[in-house]
Amino acid sequence: MRQFVVLGTASQVPTRTRNHNGYLLLWDGEGLLFDPGEGTQRQMILAGVSASQVTRICLTHVHGDHCFGLPGVLSRMVLDGVKHPVHLHFPASGQDVVRALVSLASPGLDLHLHPHGGSCMVAAGLEVRPLRHRIETFGYRLVEADGFTFLPERLATAGIAGPDVGRLLREGRLGAVRLADVSMPRRGQRFAFVMDTAPCPGAEELADGADLLVAESTFSDDDAELAKQYRHLTAGQAGALAAGGGVATLVLTHFSSRYEEVSLLAEQAKAQAREATVLAANDLDRIPFPKRRWTVA
Repeated sequence: MRQFVVLGTASQVPTRTRNHNGYLLLWDGEGLLFDPGEGTQRQMILAGVSASQVTRICLTHVHGDHCFGLPGVLSRMVLDGVKHPVHLHFPASGQDVVRALVSLASPGLDLHLHPHGGSCMVAAGLEVRPLRHRIETFGYRLVEADGFTFLPERLATAGIAGPDVGRLLREGRLGAVRLADVSMPRRGQRFAFVMDTAPCPGAEELADGADLLVAESTFSDDDAELAKQYRHLTAGQAGALAAGGGVATLVLTHFSSRYEEVSLLAEQAKAQAREATVLAANDLDRIPFPKRRWTVA
């Protein structure tokens, strides 16, 4: 199952209807928790997800609305008896803050700290790119390897069934039958997470070809000067980011508390997003992955 669970959508100041940041990506048995802000532990209860589902925690940066919920989540994992290893990824420049937060959590979790700097692969299929914010910030990108989808009618015509299908996939050929003869290329799905940033090359690289892009939309286009001052995206800039990357679905979040209604921001993003589906996230939303784009680009 691949699903994006929205735990909180507010930026610096929470509101009566929006908690601080928090997002859980469920991806083939893994649970990647992004930017757990204050109150994330409670939001997980309301969303019907368990702390035991978390296998990785990814921090874009160490501003409080993106990490102050970390001790509570870690403590809850200890309370729930989580035994599997949990990997925590974060910018190396924020190491002192992260270690202080981790020290507040209850002991007993098999937690592994992974500071990183610069563009790199931080785990299998998971990479980071630098963003442009007021402190060092990184966005994340999860990429499934390209593969093949078998065509049942061609397999039947070739007389291949059972264990021979797996053998053909592993070896690429079975007698006179090639893998390409009975399958079609399957493009790996791509997820991108772009939080606090001004427009920058790193954000563009993360968004490129994403099936699901989660992007901050802190300000309306009408407040572009504020966005520039604080190094955030406007809704229109988030839409343009999606358009430039050929994104399938854009999820807007990290809304300033100055906007009681975010429908205007969604419209501004849609005006720039071309063919991308645009969703303005609400707390506790569950967003399924878009349908797979079957052929390799």
